[in-house]
Amino acid sequence: MRIAFLGYGQVGAPIADHLQRLGHGVVVAARDPGAEGVRRLLARNPELEVAAPAAAVEGAEVVVLATPFQAAAEVLTPLAAALAGKILVDCTNPIGPGLTHGLGSRRSGTETIQALLPDTRVVKAFSVYGFENFEDASYPGHGVRPAMPLCGDDAAAKRVVAGLLAQLGWEPLDVGGAEQALHLEHMTLLWVRMVRVGGRPPGLVWAALTR
Repeated sequence: MRIAFLGYGQVGAPIADHLQRLGHGVVVAARDPGAEGVRRLLARNPELEVAAPAAAVEGAEVVVLATPFQAAAEVLTPLAAALAGKILVDCTNPIGPGLTHGLGSRRSGTETIQALLPDTRVVKAFSVYGFENFEDASYPGHGVRPAMPLCGDDAAAKRVVAGLLAQLGWEPLDVGGAEQALHLEHMTLLWVRMVRVGGRPPGLVWAALTR
């Protein structure tokens, strides 16, 4: 599968790296291919491709948005036409002062992005944990895989994203439509408060057990 990344920092870089090593064609969108962040990424995995944002998105089946939420509109608006019909994986979280929801809990960041891109199939995933868990999703000896919640209004798009999550070692957990994204964003805030503030280890994840 051809996958483009908008954002290649602590979240985007490990996901892009692992997907490429699984055999996917992964291209990273960069306005400046000589930027320090791009050089670090290519040092990590020289098989990753780099292209201008429009070219990266146009050739991709799936696009992963791994920028800060505050930068999403600026990054996505010029690419709206190229993103039409494509799957956009939203990894962002709107976080406000004092670890509050950045949109006042009135609307999720995912729904905001979907409204910005009405012709794009937006799926929220890779959002409820810190970047350390994207470096390594394995939990040997526990007998279960860590759960990765995802949500969105397009069932076919969610199946594609769930397949990628499974390849990366997660147990995909479809929690419903885009209206569930707000709850996932609050799960992120819970994780951040527990780990970044409360001192729990960053490898803390959730599992979904059923009878």
